[in-house]
Amino acid sequence: MCCGLNSRCETEPDRQITLKPFKAESGNLKEQGMLMNHRKFQFLILAAILWAGCCSAQNTESWPNRPVSLIVTVAPGTVADILARTLAPMLSERLKQPVVVENRVGASGMIGNDFVAKSAPNGYTLLLMVNSFTMIPSIYRKVPYDTLNDFSAISKLATSGYAFVVNTNVFPAKDLDEFFSLVRASPGKYTYATPGKGTGHHLAMELLKQRQAIDMLHVPHANMGSALNNLTGGYAHTMFAPTASVLPQVKAGLLKILAVSGAQRSALAPSVPTYSEFGLNFMNDVDGYWGLMAPAKTPKEIIARLNKEVLAIAAMPDFKQRLSAQDVVVVTSTPEELATTVRSDVARWAKVVTEAKIIAD
Repeated sequence: MCCGLNSRCETEPDRQITLKPFKAESGNLKEQGMLMNHRKFQFLILAAILWAGCCSAQNTESWPNRPVSLIVTVAPGTVADILARTLAPMLSERLKQPVVVENRVGASGMIGNDFVAKSAPNGYTLLLMVNSFTMIPSIYRKVPYDTLNDFSAISKLATSGYAFVVNTNVFPAKDLDEFFSLVRASPGKYTYATPGKGTGHHLAMELLKQRQAIDMLHVPHANMGSALNNLTGGYAHTMFAPTASVLPQVKAGLLKILAVSGAQRSALAPSVPTYSEFGLNFMNDVDGYWGLMAPAKTPKEIIARLNKEVLAIAAMPDFKQRLSAQDVVVVTSTPEELATTVRSDVARWAKVVTEAKIIAD
């Protein structure tokens, strides 16, 4: 008689079924045959386990035997994209397989991050991590992946400070001290542009606002290009931006760099002071940095191979020279060091986001 899934069949008494090991009695050919079949079944299971382990080892040893995808979560032409397209051909040469850059842009990088998180952990899908990766968990209520558990760190790649620029036609500050004086005299009057909520440029400004007790209005944009255009056009007063991105406008006299973040002065703007020269040492760790990551559970042999190749590429003069033109400094790490940096930054930016009450969705 058929019984429902949540109901109990009452027309038959309950039965207990106990599985007993096979035991062949002497002279009982039927039971001896069953015992032999049982042993064959056990042997096949063991063989399958050994075969799977062998294939896994062979797959790791033969990696890579097809193209590798390098996912970039920001638009073409950005510093991160330039870094990826500088790294890819050099990595291709060392791996003897094409490394193809794919821009998967949107949702502050979550689209590309999620694609990598849900990819097979076989070394054929990698992520060029931008530092907003560590900010997303605090800003967005719904993140489709686990920032700390769905990725395997490989190596840090590079770092670059931010230039703090103003449009002097609408904001006549000659230096950083005058900037603070003007803003404090008119709370809420002045605006700052960013390439979007939750970006490193956004949180850098929020950190500065918190520590210096200043009040400015945030004007988010779809990307860095549109933010810079509006700043240059006088529709915003200031912003944080990559130094290389603003140099043409600075040389044309349209914008002025008041300071740069990071511990060292920019090689592209050596006359511009750092924030620490104004006594604002907390801005030393506010920079753009990039790393290489893979899906969680990627074999440690593949992680070690990729780390080794990245360190070799990072030592190449040509790689350093091409990135220095973007005001990018090559910096590498062990997988463990990058993982520690990510964990630390997730906690650091969570505090900034909480105090600033930033919610992007």
